Amino acid sequence: MEPDILDLASFLPYRLYQLADTVSREFSRIYKERHGLTRPEWRTLSGLGQRGMMTATELGEQSAMHKTKVSRAVAELERRRWLTRTPDEKDRRVEHLALTKAGVAAYREMVPLAKAFERELLGRFSAEERAAIVTGIAALEGALEEKG
Repeated sequence: MEPDILDLASFLPYRLYQLADTVSREFSRIYKERHGLTRPEWRTLSGLGQRGMMTATELGEQSAMHKTKVSRAVAELERRRWLTRTPDEKDRRVEHLALTKAGVAAYREMVPLAKAFERELLGRFSAEERAAIVTGIAALEGALEEKG
């Protein structure tokens, strides 16, 4: 292969992106079928379900979503009455987002489905392969944290 040609099929960043996208699309079928959620809406719901109250900026950072995707997801979950916005007392430009009872109920319904998806996905591998996946991901995360 020529040195000035990049073979994407063997380029690690591209392979990781493709893999993450494939897994995300496979999981998205569950929440789309169950609640008609988009990926940004699911990420917003799950972020608030896990952490409680957050700002849109915090949601974007946690989920690696652009602010416009966060904004649309927040608007849709608010339209469904699954989240509320509370203006910050000190800075009116900031809103604190939290799930309503209906949002919490939807989140709690999805948690066992998400865990079952993960179990099923990991169940496709041997114990040694699962350990290698966990170790490899942790090593990549650690190496990237050191750089950052």
